[in-house]
Amino acid sequence: MHNAVESIARGIGLRVRIMVHMLAAILMALSAASTVGQDYPAKTIRIVTAEPGGGNDFVARLITQGIAGTLGQQVIVENRAGGTIASEIVSKAAPDGYTLLFYSGSIWIVPFLRGTTPFDATRDFAPITLTATSPNVLVVHPSVPVRTVKDLISLAKTRPGVLNYAAGSVGSAVHLAAELFNSMAGVDIVRIPYKGSGPAVIGLLSGQVELIFATPGSVASHIKSGKLRALAVTSARPSALFPGLVTVAASGLAGYEMVSIYGAFAPVKTPPPVVNRLNQEIARTLGRPDVKEKFLVSGVEAAASSPDEFVAIIKADMAKWGKVIKDAGIKGE
Repeated sequence: MHNAVESIARGIGLRVRIMVHMLAAILMALSAASTVGQDYPAKTIRIVTAEPGGGNDFVARLITQGIAGTLGQQVIVENRAGGTIASEIVSKAAPDGYTLLFYSGSIWIVPFLRGTTPFDATRDFAPITLTATSPNVLVVHPSVPVRTVKDLISLAKTRPGVLNYAAGSVGSAVHLAAELFNSMAGVDIVRIPYKGSGPAVIGLLSGQVELIFATPGSVASHIKSGKLRALAVTSARPSALFPGLVTVAASGLAGYEMVSIYGAFAPVKTPPPVVNRLNQEIARTLGRPDVKEKFLVSGVEAAASSPDEFVAIIKADMAKWGKVIKDAGIKGE
């Protein structure tokens, strides 16, 4: 009996010691994580994005200007030709918060078009925050006898394969917006390819094509001058980019939505305190009235989110466009 009691006591003592060690390890880990967050950043932060002059570069540089002061360190922008190169660089960088990716949703759409990429958009990055969104705008040449989305759908159904739309690169926002429209409306508006959005808009202005789901900046002045007619914006709600213009969903095609998404990413396994610090600083910058105004002038709307919210947005976007690309048989060039 005495031996049994001693054995039980030893067993209890061993379990207590194990629990103490486990608690100590947890406390040390929490302490280390806290220290990482407090010490960050201790050196220059590098933001990798697309080539100069585009939407990705604009978003990256404007946010960089805002966070550099509050983080207390230099923040530099490094431009690379194309999302694949920029994404690969960041996916292979040390997960310490000093190499970040600012890019659009093309990084998770490209794999659906090409099959393989040197990175995995869902496994190789830690999403920090949504940074901006930008709808497209459905625009027609004045010669097209329609005033609403409902009119356009009716006309397209009476002329299957006759109406056409302009689009630049395969898989671009302009292209996908039109294919989503075709699918949801049950119409066949034919794609006329152009080498970029600029030539596509010129083709529409000259009457070579009849419509385009254009990026805001490429057609705003032509809409204002009356050279082109805007029917609707592709966002779910009216956009500050085009005050007073109805949405596609509200004017003839319920449930339709197409917005380009921009976001900030760190390499996977970047410590959560670092991700959270970046999230807070970027969100603070995006909330500034002067920053919001500069975004609008350039054709995008500032928008922030939590890391978890951004993950959910990415997953929903992948499911949506993956299906559109598959159903339409779209292949990357």
